[in-house]
Amino acid sequence: MAENLRIALAGLGTVGAGVLRLLAENAELIAGRAGRGIEVVAVSARDRGKDRGVDLSPYAWEDDMTVLAARDDVDVVVELVGGSDGPALALARKALGGGKGLVTANKAMVAHHGLELARLAEGNDVPLRYEAAVAGGIPVVKGLAEGAAANRIERIYGILNGTCNYILSEMETTGRDFSDVLADAQALGYAEADPTFDIEGVDAAHKLAILASNAYGTQLDFAAVDTSGISRIRAADIAQARALGYVIRLIGLSDCADSTDSADGDGKRHLFQRVAPYLVPVRHPLAAVDGPTNAVVVEGNHVGRLLFQGAGAGDGPTASAVVADLVDIARGNRIAPFSQGVDSLQASTPADPGDRRNRAYVRFTVADRPGVLAEITAAMRDAGVSIESMIQHGQPDESGEEPVLVAIVTHEGPESGVSRALELLEGSASLVEEPLVMRLIG
Repeated sequence: MAENLRIALAGLGTVGAGVLRLLAENAELIAGRAGRGIEVVAVSARDRGKDRGVDLSPYAWEDDMTVLAARDDVDVVVELVGGSDGPALALARKALGGGKGLVTANKAMVAHHGLELARLAEGNDVPLRYEAAVAGGIPVVKGLAEGAAANRIERIYGILNGTCNYILSEMETTGRDFSDVLADAQALGYAEADPTFDIEGVDAAHKLAILASNAYGTQLDFAAVDTSGISRIRAADIAQARALGYVIRLIGLSDCADSTDSADGDGKRHLFQRVAPYLVPVRHPLAAVDGPTNAVVVEGNHVGRLLFQGAGAGDGPTASAVVADLVDIARGNRIAPFSQGVDSLQASTPADPGDRRNRAYVRFTVADRPGVLAEITAAMRDAGVSIESMIQHGQPDESGEEPVLVAIVTHEGPESGVSRALELLEGSASLVEEPLVMRLIG
């Protein structure tokens, strides 16, 4: 058997400790499948004395994690620190620049700096792997790079954040409102004390940008992801969706039109990337995905629809993805960081969402007084939006002081129509708060 693959691990939180446990527990199995052993040489974390439930005595300790990248006895650095910049990025740059391979679970760093890191990896002929950065233990990055490699990917979409999925599915089951379920999610450890990145869609946007680059051979463009979260969704929205035969899920969705397919013929690839709550038909595979589970749908021009589903977070699933990357490196499998060479990744321009055709659910919070419905329907008419149904939630208040909810479902049409209707209603004294728009996914 070949010499061991020697690794250094930075970050000893739940995932880092999980990696150490997995490597120890399945050492013989992993060595057999990798063709050689995987040996932890050194570790680093902020607090040397903290009890992490694993024995650290066999490993060298480095207080400065960047020293891991300079050790002569290290082949691959595993970065599990997190954060798009700061120490994690410094370590990644030093490791790749110094001829060490890098395995990371850091979606923010990959989404913001992936192209730079890929160039470093290719320039120094070392691997850069990040399966654990997207959807936890689900092998969707590998699935795109290998299993679907012969296909032109036409669309990729899915549930990419377990926190949001738990909240929405609990609201659906219990009928409770967002704030109550969020508090429960925090108590159970599904949501952070500051849940902003999760509930406002940023975490899912990081993952979507990474998947889009792998799927379409385009350069990473996280800044162009149209991102919105779930904090404005109410129990009434959940109930109305169910009555229509839908559930609400936070969906990351992307597709890419070649220059020959673009309406303006500008010679560029038009990349659409959106993270937003969608209404999903109850018979769609994603509708059955509840709790903190992730699921990704990949549509290829020959393979058809592929569904990747599983645990999107947690020490076990994430550690499994990290070690799977290490096994690939130990085997000598060489895959370009974004499925193809970084210089061959194409630039793209953000696609105009106004040209997209779909049905929409639009919820208005309005003053309870005569003429409000007429004002809304007139704006829709003037914008060329056809209304399929309209429902008022709540009982009229005799005083007229309590706002009521009005929900509209439109017929299929361009998104620009709904946007225009909302522009016509902007500043109206009838609207108590900004309308909520959710598209219906087919």
